[in-house]
Amino acid sequence: MDATASTQLQEGLLTRAGSARHFTERNLSMKNKVLLQEYYELCEGGICQDLLTEEEKMYIKQGGTILSGKLQEADRRNGNGRVYPKAILEREMKNYQKLVKEKRALGELDHPEDSVINLKNASHMVTDVWWDGSSVMGKVKVLNTPSGKILKELVNDGVKLGISSRGLGSVRESQGDTIVEDDFQLICFDFVSEPSTPDAFMGISEGKKYDEPNVFTKADKINRLLNEIIDE
Repeated sequence: MDATASTQLQEGLLTRAGSARHFTERNLSMKNKVLLQEYYELCEGGICQDLLTEEEKMYIKQGGTILSGKLQEADRRNGNGRVYPKAILEREMKNYQKLVKEKRALGELDHPEDSVINLKNASHMVTDVWWDGSSVMGKVKVLNTPSGKILKELVNDGVKLGISSRGLGSVRESQGDTIVEDDFQLICFDFVSEPSTPDAFMGISEGKKYDEPNVFTKADKINRLLNEIIDE
């Protein structure tokens, strides 16, 4: 190996080591995070027909249930006064894509006060996510589980439902807005009923600290680290 190649290799290793250290330091601060929950309404009836493929429409005609609509929004103050910077949401959705592809992007009915997805309470699975401007859009398949059957009956009976993100992170105040910080980690999307007051649903669980969510496997954490290295 010549001197130039050796120097380039050393610089590359140092860059990766720095990124790994940043990742580790950020994860060590997890215990200072609080649970962040946000609410968005789905399309009318829970389904945006123009977002469905012909195969999905056929699946619905055969008795299956697929819901679609906005999952999250970046760079805009939500009903809870919080703003999610687009760069942070882009990073988290990129990591979340891995769960979607592996069919592990599960969610529950209502928001448990927990950073863990309980499989026994799983009601749905996110099957697709994409960006539409500053909005995160998605499709959700209702599962044939006890909670999934409840969700399906609620939809069939015309109950107005919303999708709500669940994640861990810290926030800071800036010019009247609450800005979500870079340590935010998205956990999942849950189904909730429409609250009469947004703050009744989207408030931070005050004073309660959470450890790192165990929904992420070692492979997920490595994938997150690689994404951070690639994006730098």
